Amino acid sequence: MVEIADELMLKVLPTLNEAQSRWYVAREAICHGRGGLKKMHELTGLSRPTILKGMQELRRKKLLDVTERIRRPGGGRKRLEDSDPKFASALERLMEENTAGDPMSHLRWTNKSTRCIAEELTRQGHSTSDDTVRRRLLEMDYSLQASVKTKEGSSSVDRDAQFRYINGQVKKFMARGEPVLSVDTKKKERVGEFKNSGRIWRPKGNPQEVNVYDYPHLGVGTAIPYGAYDVNRNQGFVNVGMTHDTAEFAVESLRRWWKLFGRRHYSPSRALLLCADGGGSNGSRNRAWKYYLQQFSDQFDIEVSVCHYPPGTSKWNKIEHRMFSFISLNWKGQPLISYETVVNLIGTTRTKTGLRVKATLDPKVYEAGIKISNEAMKGINLRLHRTHPKWNYTISPRINPSEK
Repeated sequence: MVEIADELMLKVLPTLNEAQSRWYVAREAICHGRGGLKKMHELTGLSRPTILKGMQELRRKKLLDVTERIRRPGGGRKRLEDSDPKFASALERLMEENTAGDPMSHLRWTNKSTRCIAEELTRQGHSTSDDTVRRRLLEMDYSLQASVKTKEGSSSVDRDAQFRYINGQVKKFMARGEPVLSVDTKKKERVGEFKNSGRIWRPKGNPQEVNVYDYPHLGVGTAIPYGAYDVNRNQGFVNVGMTHDTAEFAVESLRRWWKLFGRRHYSPSRALLLCADGGGSNGSRNRAWKYYLQQFSDQFDIEVSVCHYPPGTSKWNKIEHRMFSFISLNWKGQPLISYETVVNLIGTTRTKTGLRVKATLDPKVYEAGIKISNEAMKGINLRLHRTHPKWNYTISPRINPSEK
């Protein structure tokens, strides 16, 4: 009943003039009691001072001023975006460097306060307030987060410095027209007639039937989506594995990306930057990851630089909120009954900002637990960066590689 009343209210509001709208919303705020002002502000978009003014007028118990001058439609102060067309793009650029996301939902957050963001925008020549920044962030699907997957453990003392270094490297590579990839493995998915969270439109009374239990033996197998997101082109690639999430599988995914997209769009380039998490199949301490990257570098004669995010900051990897979140939205509520279904749903992922995703199935069997000898590690043409060498390094092609 409450939702119906809210819908009716939103239908009536456009038919009222400025003063009538203020009084109508103010009356509803008073009737709701505690929290009514906040609820009406969020529901109708009227500012708090406007609603407060209406509440005060109603509580005076005098005749309302029906002769009050009413502004023409469209009157009043213009939105900052109208008077400063570059404001929105400046805010988006600023947020890109400080944004994290939840790969299982279209949810983003930032570690900067609205006051700090407003001060930085003002310094750049876009005079604004923290209230305007807060409004715009809400419109951009940002939200204040407390307990929804924002706790990532203790942070490294070098965390902020590494973030700045990664940002500097990304800008440097993009300025030279060289590819920058954000890479990671998405959550493994059980393939079969299993329930997938979310809802989709279907004929009434005809829900998709799935298994009551999620036992592995009732399914087809496990899908392991390893993704590569092209930061410059807003283009994604996902290699869906069927066995184990290993370093060999991760590098094979990069190899497939290069053959499908990399050499076509970046053929003159001989350098590639990878932004990766600190653990997993592409972890900073994973010897096999560096070993197979060397083979990739030799095969395509390309220099591969890697910047790892510090421990406990995986959600800041751009692939999480720029690609994985939209894949999860695209297949929500749809059982992943086969590998073909998984590949097709990933491949049909689209966004209003132009994201396009290509997906392939990788049937190769990858063995887990392969050990890389010290001798093999010595043969890697590895150069550690001066800044946080444990997280930043470059692997260059060998002149006479012993193995490719």
